[in-house]
Amino acid sequence: MSDTPPLIDALKTRFGDALLSTAVHCGQYTIEIAADQALDVMRALRDEKSFRFAQLIDLCGVDYLSYGISEWETDAVTDEGFSRGVSGEGPGRFNWEGRPTVGPAAKRFAVVVHLLSMDTNMRLRVRYFAPDDTLPIVPSMTELWSGANWFEREAFDLFGIVFEGHPDLRRLLTDYGFIGHPFRKDFPLIGNVEVRYDPDKGRVVYEPVSIEPRVGVPRVVREDSRYLQAQNELAQKG
Repeated sequence: MSDTPPLIDALKTRFGDALLSTAVHCGQYTIEIAADQALDVMRALRDEKSFRFAQLIDLCGVDYLSYGISEWETDAVTDEGFSRGVSGEGPGRFNWEGRPTVGPAAKRFAVVVHLLSMDTNMRLRVRYFAPDDTLPIVPSMTELWSGANWFEREAFDLFGIVFEGHPDLRRLLTDYGFIGHPFRKDFPLIGNVEVRYDPDKGRVVYEPVSIEPRVGVPRVVREDSRYLQAQNELAQKG
């Protein structure tokens, strides 16, 4: 008898090589597919009786730049906090020459879709990567689920992922004149420009950002009787 969950077996049987990977973690089923097959696979997941994932719950973008690379040095941490964080140059604060690179993931930008089958009470996470990191383009899901419209606009606005076939792909959360995509990991945490109203010009103006970069240093709070006991013993010896 196979230990593979029935849903994963059914997906492998139906889609074969179209499934690049499958995973089950904490009861959550995840599959990865190629972007150029996303529409066909999604249509089958929605329409075929074996699956009936009729509802798209969520769609979001992911930036895998520096994925798996930790900014914090935790091996030598003390009760004074993570000292590396003071001068750290992780995502969002770095010299351009030493900017983060793509980690173990083969591609940088991915789209993750969460589906729900109300007939079978099953949930499925589907992920597909944009083949080009420079100009990430993936197919739009709006022809299958109209509710994907604003989800895709949000991913376009924040990550710069272009959804081919979207009926009205515009920014959704940032201003019309906003420069860049703020959820990309190489986007500076202090931003590129700031906006203010100029009373002399009688209009809103854009200027280079004037905020000084700053890094918050987390502190490690250890309230553990073992440490208190050690301190008391040292005090008694002294």
